[in-house]
Amino acid sequence: MHILSPSVLTTLLAGLLAASQATASPVASKGLKPIKQVQLGPRPYYLVDNLEDGPLKKKLASCMDKDMKTSSWSIAHRGGCLQFPEHSRESHMAAARMGAGVLECDVAFTKDRELVCRHSQCDLHTTTNIVNIPELNAKCTMPFSPAKDGKAAVAKCCTSDITLKEYKTLCAKMDGFNANATTPEAYLHGTPNWRTDLYSTCGTIMTFKEHLALTRDLGLKHTPELKTPEVKMPFEGDYTQKKYAQQMIDTIIEARVNPKDVFVQSFLYDDIIYWLKATPAFGNQALYLDNNGDAPGSLPSAVTNLKRYANDGVKYIAPPINYLVANKNGTIVPSSYAHEAKKLGLKIITWSLERSGPIADVHKDGNFYYGPIQEVVTKDGDIFRVLDMLWQNVGVVGVFSDWAATTTYYANCFGIGLKK
Repeated sequence: MHILSPSVLTTLLAGLLAASQATASPVASKGLKPIKQVQLGPRPYYLVDNLEDGPLKKKLASCMDKDMKTSSWSIAHRGGCLQFPEHSRESHMAAARMGAGVLECDVAFTKDRELVCRHSQCDLHTTTNIVNIPELNAKCTMPFSPAKDGKAAVAKCCTSDITLKEYKTLCAKMDGFNANATTPEAYLHGTPNWRTDLYSTCGTIMTFKEHLALTRDLGLKHTPELKTPEVKMPFEGDYTQKKYAQQMIDTIIEARVNPKDVFVQSFLYDDIIYWLKATPAFGNQALYLDNNGDAPGSLPSAVTNLKRYANDGVKYIAPPINYLVANKNGTIVPSSYAHEAKKLGLKIITWSLERSGPIADVHKDGNFYYGPIQEVVTKDGDIFRVLDMLWQNVGVVGVFSDWAATTTYYANCFGIGLKK
């Protein structure tokens, strides 16, 4: 018997996908259709008003009366998680209504090896109500333990601790916890004061299949991230990293999603190389999430590594915003990382805008995403100054944001990636 190579198999599957789409309609996600009326709400207009007077403010202000369109440059980070429970259906719908052209599902696996949307394999104790459900809390890697004798309350609950059926009974909530809690219910609280619990009533948990259907039926693009496992792999002896990586691809194919509409992601370089070799239809648009410059003094080595990535065939590099910006005499300019990535022809997507709270606090206390330019940014309107530099000077092809309205507004004003 002749065994097809993974790359040939992927090519054939892509062909079958195209043929099936021409002859059959995929199962709908609760009757969803593409959104025709994008709604941004007040925030981007507030940010424009908050900008210092100058050419950028004049340009952005000229767009206030535009009819806004969906933009593929505007990428929803876990949905609209500035105000909605991350990776809930409500969060993703909010992002879609704000014109995000790409929706993200961070993919993790359950105990019965089903794929679900969670930012971390082991964040259920801070993003859901699991610790307040006794029978599920008992199954957690570390069940809830109350604060006592000067020690903080602790818990650790992973998707791999429970089955898909059990997972689907959970409510999504705003990410946070109360370290001083003496009861499970009290532990659920702890949302940062610059976010809100207004919509944190019982967010609808999503599986990867549900997310694929929702995104597909909205007519948007997909960017699933294969989350780095926090349990020992192979899981339970035979579930290897490669099986996990391939399962994500197989699930996308089964959902009849065209590879050209998918940007798979991973922090693990081996995953990127696997997809490039085994599933090139998807690997050619894979985003390598680069965190190799996080440690103090490590950014120069991260810059050096870019040449290897380009030589290996990686097309997209996705570093955090702070890798791409620098402070030159009080002006925000592209970093050495940004210059090298552009020189090598790598397409750059960055993360994560609107994840840092009030910029006045960033200026005062510092923040991961704004580290190199902490002294330059002073108020909320400066978010648009950063965004403008990333587009005009770095040339990023997409921006992940916790509140897509901001990136959508900028994209519409400058005509970037707009849906026809």
